[in-house]
Amino acid sequence: MTRSLLLPLSAAAALTALPARANTVDEAINAAIGSVTGPFVSFIFSPFPGTEFPWIVLWLVAAATIFTLYFGFVQVRAFPHALALVSGKYSDPDDAGEVSHFQALATALSGTVGLGNIAGVAVAVSIGGPGATFWMILAGLLGMASKFTECTLGVKYRNEYPDGTVSGGPMYYLSKGLAERGYSGVGRFLAVAFAICCVFGSLGGGNMFQANQAHAQLANILGDYPGWITGVIFAGIVFAVIVGGLKSIAQVTEKIVPLMGVLYVGTALIVIVMNYDRIGWAFGQILDGAFTGLGVAGGLVGALIQGFKRAAFSNEAGVGSAAIAHSAVRTKEPITEGYVSLLEPFIDTVVICTMTALVIVITGVLQVDPETGTYLWNADLGRVETLGDASGVALTSAAFGSAITWFPYVLAIAVILFAFSTMISWSYYGLKAWTYMFGEGRAQELSFKILFCLFVVIGAAMNLGPVIDFSDAAIFAMGLFNIVGLYVLMPVVKAEMHSYMARLQSGEIRRFH
Repeated sequence: MTRSLLLPLSAAAALTALPARANTVDEAINAAIGSVTGPFVSFIFSPFPGTEFPWIVLWLVAAATIFTLYFGFVQVRAFPHALALVSGKYSDPDDAGEVSHFQALATALSGTVGLGNIAGVAVAVSIGGPGATFWMILAGLLGMASKFTECTLGVKYRNEYPDGTVSGGPMYYLSKGLAERGYSGVGRFLAVAFAICCVFGSLGGGNMFQANQAHAQLANILGDYPGWITGVIFAGIVFAVIVGGLKSIAQVTEKIVPLMGVLYVGTALIVIVMNYDRIGWAFGQILDGAFTGLGVAGGLVGALIQGFKRAAFSNEAGVGSAAIAHSAVRTKEPITEGYVSLLEPFIDTVVICTMTALVIVITGVLQVDPETGTYLWNADLGRVETLGDASGVALTSAAFGSAITWFPYVLAIAVILFAFSTMISWSYYGLKAWTYMFGEGRAQELSFKILFCLFVVIGAAMNLGPVIDFSDAAIFAMGLFNIVGLYVLMPVVKAEMHSYMARLQSGEIRRFH
């Protein structure tokens, strides 16, 4: 939170560890909002009865498994064609839409690749052990089928306007698609509920939390200073990008996402190569830990829960957010964007999250307490303490820093880039949910963009734990409404897939490059 933007436990815990900026106003807002939203947050993240597994994570992973089986492991069979599509080989510039396949993928990735890939993975490994990495990868692979399903529907049921712009996403396929199946009332309810949660999620987890974390990183480097300064600067840059609409956002994300990926993954590979003699051992730890837990608290179940939780919180497969960005692609074949979108969880979770986990395991920055079975900082690094959300970034930084002393500066740049890219992507998600409820038009769009930038300043300047907790819960509530619709509309996606593949094999689908 998502995705990529979300830590696996309470965001409030992370926020309270940031430079102290809380005051009586913050506390009053926290108390007022917490008393109202607390029950909703507790419900969304409550464990499935008899387990410690959050039911919303189980809801998302179960759906991903069902889609994987229903579509015949589409994430494996269609992977090569997805790469061909994103490279532009089948792109017709005259098709309706606003952005290319690559730009749509970059925009969606910028919304999921975030602090969770750096800090969240560290927390997952520290709690669930190295084996959590295996289950995280598995859940990421399964999530590719969820993305395929929702993004295909996003393009099929989008609205196309005379000026060339489009509006799509779960709001539209829930209302229009379910109406086709005879469930117009249910579809309309699900669409509105999704849109409301999307707006709250965009303003909180997709905005304020990102601004808050960006300010924390800058304050660690430059020294403590008022957060509103960071907020105003970020708000100005964000507004300059989003005022131009999705085309402007896509032009930024298609440059910043590859830069982020190369910067982070490249540094991770350097660390791994520098510890080449431990590569085999690290993979052994991951595989052994996946099925034994290697003595950590919770054993196998603990590793599985942490891995599945991190993947679900990172790539947001099934949440429906990415379908909004993918809906704007230039294509007349909805299934093509479904194929392209399945690359997203692969890049976000299977590649980037795994790189973080590998670096943490291979550098040995964690050690197991033989008495409690929990992971602690390696004593050789001068820190022996139980890990939590707030120390996730510090742990990852220590892992990289053990090989590259100046990595904390690279990490700060990465966090700031991740935060910025997440904000501009979620501004688009929130905007489309806003205009679905209040109507299309320049006035409606401008009002939301100004509101969004105002919340950038608030997020950087204040410590609003319960607000972020509520927005996190709202983001995952989106998945509750979205997946109900996906189950109903699965046959529509399968019909699109069979039709497209038959025409592709017959040569009717032509290549342009």
